[in-house]
Amino acid sequence: MVEIKAGKILSAEKVPDTDKLLKLSVDFAEKDEQGNARPRQIVSGISAYFPDPGAIVGKTCMFVTNLEHRVIRGLESQGMILAVKTDIGFSLLEPNDSIEPGSTAS
Repeated sequence: MVEIKAGKILSAEKVPDTDKLLKLSVDFAEKDEQGNARPRQIVSGISAYFPDPGAIVGKTCMFVTNLEHRVIRGLESQGMILAVKTDIGFSLLEPNDSIEPGSTAS
């Protein structure tokens, strides 16, 4: 079963020496053993759509969070952002403003 959660993008930066990759830090309202916030790192090939990565910081988007972690260009990716691309545009899947980070789709 695919686990889909809302996550708030805390930071976004281009991965050096790549044209497509952004490294995101995403809040899913997860905590470590000491109760500290534990954001996840997501590496995504969406850089072409966001020449200014800062434009997506603060957005809450939908992510697949139960994929096996992968290493992409030496960076561990702990999930996948959901987006739609068609001939007429590109859009991240964003829930309405009342959805909190960590909320799951059912």
